[in-house]
Amino acid sequence: MTEPIITELRLPTRLGFEKVAMNTAASVAEIMGFSSDRVDDLRTAVSEACINAIEHGNHLNEDLAVVVTMSMSVESLEVKIRDEGPGVQGEMHVPDIDRKMLGEEDPRGMGMFLIQALVDEVEYVTNQPGGGSYARLVIHLHPENKD
Repeated sequence: MTEPIITELRLPTRLGFEKVAMNTAASVAEIMGFSSDRVDDLRTAVSEACINAIEHGNHLNEDLAVVVTMSMSVESLEVKIRDEGPGVQGEMHVPDIDRKMLGEEDPRGMGMFLIQALVDEVEYVTNQPGGGSYARLVIHLHPENKD
């Protein structure tokens, strides 16, 4: 496989449809040969990222979609979850895990930490031209060889 193989899903902004994305990503990871533990990690991370896109990106606006793009290469699987929402107003708040544990921050918002713990790479891009934000998640078949 020299060129990446790309699969794309366009999902409605409705809670429950994150399961379609997580199960599709898990199937792709299984086809690629990831271990069952890595597949489960990816399943959880994709689900969390989709819920964030539905709730925080699209603000539950059912006129908007969540687009999930999976790109398979020889060594990794990249999953990009993009919302079509208005974008983040001002600076994106990055939660502080210590403050959350002390009860000084809202306990919600742990998803970013969970995603980061479950995948090899994560990137969040907000306020795209034309609106929308995305999370880019990457898992490597051989994490010790990641770039």
